[in-house]
Amino acid sequence: MIPRYHHRSVATLARTSLTTRHLKLSPILLQQQPRLPVSKPAFRCQPTISRRFATTTLNMSSATTIYDFKPLDKKGSELSLSTYQGKVVLIVNVASKCGFTPQYAGLEKVYKEIKEKYPDDFEILAFPCNQFGGQEPGTEEEIQSFCQLNYGVSFPIMKKVEVNGDNADPLYEWMKNEKPGLMGLKRIKWNFEKFLIGKDGKVKGRWASTTKPESLKEAILKELGE
Repeated sequence: MIPRYHHRSVATLARTSLTTRHLKLSPILLQQQPRLPVSKPAFRCQPTISRRFATTTLNMSSATTIYDFKPLDKKGSELSLSTYQGKVVLIVNVASKCGFTPQYAGLEKVYKEIKEKYPDDFEILAFPCNQFGGQEPGTEEEIQSFCQLNYGVSFPIMKKVEVNGDNADPLYEWMKNEKPGLMGLKRIKWNFEKFLIGKDGKVKGRWASTTKPESLKEAILKELGE
């Protein structure tokens, strides 16, 4: 027969341990509690840099001319800009559905006129971009077809890129840092901004979208030695 005092202590053990003023668990119940593993923090205290951003930063920090960059051509293949070493190059971000799109005609006119006199010393590179009003939504093939059918473009149209933000093409990040715009602003404001690269591969000038290509002919010829 179980003694009365022992029977009472077992029956009331849990109840009395949970109804104390400070809700302290009894030693027996504490021993029965499973030990939970200590979880590791879900994040690191030190910030991490994305691989693309790190690559862009590396390219910018080590670049001294456009010859250090390899943007993608219309087929998605790397094009080393060292191909244009010793040439004057006009670089333009373009779009097919913009109020400035008719500047394609002016670019083609300047291209043909200068190439006629300096066939091996001048080039225009156009970089389609859809960051401004979504005005370049087409595929690479659609962009190429539009430029040729509507404006007879004969200069290279590169693969679509971004020119601002975390995913900006490294070439554009470098050019913006080399030649900020008005008030020191580096950001590309809209379609058809223009960068002129000299024979030494460095940025010589930068013009806003409103500047017509024909008005740049004198600056281009000056870089060519006239």
